[in-house]
Amino acid sequence: MSVIPQRASPETAEAESAYAWVRLATALVLGTIGSVGMWSVVVALPAVQAEFAVARADASLPFTLTMIGFGIGAVALGRLADRFGIFIPLLVGAASLCTGYVAASLAPSLWIFALASLVTGIGTSVTFAPLIADLSHWFTRRRGIAVTVVAAGNYAAGTVWPPIVQHFIASAGWRPTHFGIGFFCLATMVPLSFLLLRQIAFHAEAAERANAAGALARLGVSANGLMALLCVAGLGCCVAMSMPQAHIVAYCGDLGYGVARGAEMLSLMLGFGIVSRIASGFVADKIGGVATLLLGSFLQGVALFLYLLFDGLVSLYVISALFGLFQGGIVPMYALIVREYFPPREAATRVGIVIFSTIIGMALGGWVSGWIFDLTGSYRAAFLNGLGWNFVNVAVMVWLLSRTRAPRLAAA
Repeated sequence: MSVIPQRASPETAEAESAYAWVRLATALVLGTIGSVGMWSVVVALPAVQAEFAVARADASLPFTLTMIGFGIGAVALGRLADRFGIFIPLLVGAASLCTGYVAASLAPSLWIFALASLVTGIGTSVTFAPLIADLSHWFTRRRGIAVTVVAAGNYAAGTVWPPIVQHFIASAGWRPTHFGIGFFCLATMVPLSFLLLRQIAFHAEAAERANAAGALARLGVSANGLMALLCVAGLGCCVAMSMPQAHIVAYCGDLGYGVARGAEMLSLMLGFGIVSRIASGFVADKIGGVATLLLGSFLQGVALFLYLLFDGLVSLYVISALFGLFQGGIVPMYALIVREYFPPREAATRVGIVIFSTIIGMALGGWVSGWIFDLTGSYRAAFLNGLGWNFVNVAVMVWLLSRTRAPRLAAA
């Protein structure tokens, strides 16, 4: 007998039920564990660069491939989740995380380490876009809050993991640290996955599909056109976002403050990102995903500009906290926009595609920032590059917001 849960299975439950809240809490824990793959590579960058004796741009390659793997997994595992539910993708993700970390711990060269990071990124992806899309089905009135709580697991991981990873790298070395992380993910994520085995009963699927089609028609663009715009916006916001996230540890080392201070700033940044993500859910339930995304993107640009003005130790702690507070709610808003304009059974795949574009932005931004540093000897030009890409995101969101509100004003 197949163990794959089917949509028509009697093991179904309703949206907004008590089980839906249990599922949300489980998803948050899974996100906190599985998203280690996004942040351990940032903390390990100085140690890996020193061991393999490579330039900063080369040492940034594992981060880039982690992000590419994250994007590939978001689409592939999202499509799998649309068809079979989230349980099977979660098992694939846990196995990929374990495999990637163990391979990284044994890597004889930077290129092998980078390829192992690609596998790690695929495993990590299941705890973001596919999991967000899955939970969006379980909430209607509180969908914004639910989506951002799940997404907060990614930043909870960024708050919890960097100091832990830095401690074990300093005391045991980066190779044993990676080996241990891999088996920890496998041992914890597989049992938790069984709590998400049940499926939602899609009683209102026809109504949701009709509502999505109507909303898209009022927007005045095709489905492919809207997806293209969202992907461009996602690319722009995350090239900007990756500059501090991928390089704050190395930046603090270059300024003479030490990589441990940088790891603390990354943890602080992502800790405030948790607050931002959850708060953005409340805001989005009031004003909508597009307006909330625009607000976050504008404030992210403000924080990037502050990095250009101040580089003192205390200033960097404050700006990193502000950066996390401003940008934490941006990426989850794409999931809400997708759920508003596209049918529910396409949710995980389409959210995965948009998240893929954001990850390409993170990957590109992480590598380009390292390349600009090697070229100029400082991160100043890299911050300016981030500001330019951030403007692209703001421009797309301003246009979408004007198209969203125009039909409402005409109707009024």
